[in-house]
Amino acid sequence: MAKVLVVDDSALMRRLITQVFSDDGHVVRTARNGEDAVAALTVFEPDAITLDINMPAMDGLTALSLIMATRPTPVIMVSSLTAQGAMATFEALALGAVDYVTKPGGTISLSVDEIREQLLSKLRAALRSRPRAAGSSARAASRNAAPPRKAAPPGVSSGDVPLVLVGVSTGGPRALEDILPKLPADYPAAVLVAQHMPSQFTDSFARRLDSICPMRVREASSPMPVEPGTIYIARGGHDMIVDRRLGRLVVAPVPERSNVLWHPSVDVMVETALKHVDPRRTLGVLLTGMGDDGARTMAQLHQQGGHTVAESERSSVVFGMPQELIRRGGASVVLDSGAIGGHMQIWARDLYKQTGAIHGTQAR
Repeated sequence: MAKVLVVDDSALMRRLITQVFSDDGHVVRTARNGEDAVAALTVFEPDAITLDINMPAMDGLTALSLIMATRPTPVIMVSSLTAQGAMATFEALALGAVDYVTKPGGTISLSVDEIREQLLSKLRAALRSRPRAAGSSARAASRNAAPPRKAAPPGVSSGDVPLVLVGVSTGGPRALEDILPKLPADYPAAVLVAQHMPSQFTDSFARRLDSICPMRVREASSPMPVEPGTIYIARGGHDMIVDRRLGRLVVAPVPERSNVLWHPSVDVMVETALKHVDPRRTLGVLLTGMGDDGARTMAQLHQQGGHTVAESERSSVVFGMPQELIRRGGASVVLDSGAIGGHMQIWARDLYKQTGAIHGTQAR
């Protein structure tokens, strides 16, 4: 049993979310805006908070900043399925929110059942998480300086591009904003990211990352040739596969597999990559998230000679996915998120030294 603070300016939403948590045995208190939420922190001392973004008097982002500064608490944002709502949600995750749920569309009283299990599973994950207040990072530095000109390095055959495969779930947007801006515009590999996220959010997320990363960032919304110096974000509502067409590597969205629990699927991305790319030219990175998506296939990548990184428990919001990779003996190294970007650069440099593969040449 946990104490949960539900913050929303809609009386109906407060009542419905309260019912979901109360039925699960939790003690619930409500607040109608950010001011009431901040005031309840020291009185109610909640174990977790659901926080609406758009509210009168004090909006959710302002309230979140004060919560993380006053009494850091796991916060789940409640967001609308709009481009504006998506951008505000990413800002909230950067400020320290653990996760988010999207408001049901249509008649709220009839649609809340659609997110009931999502609310409960994310609450359970939030209660196990480590909330982190916003602080100095590569993300903050990237916002204050324009990224270098985004150009792919010359002389690299797109058919032979080394791959970095990144899998991530809960806490992922913030982790990725800590890692990806550290990679230079001429990074000689392609980075493929499977982040569990709904279809309405991935385009906004890709555009946000593109604005703060030296590398080019694209949502893989259609088949695209794999090129160095480019980050591909799997399209929400789909899985992203790696394929070879006309002799060139491509990434492409495909319909979700019904026998796969999480989407976009890390396992599907890695499994298809292993069919077309030498594991020794592939780096697997498994970051924060609940569940075990990616652990099985990244362990296979490791066994076949690939290099793999698991995010440490210390920096993970939820340690489930990387912990499972470690448990399977599939992690080459375990690193805090702040060290992973630098490690990715070292891996690419060492690959070049060992094989000359970065420039499409054969080692002699």
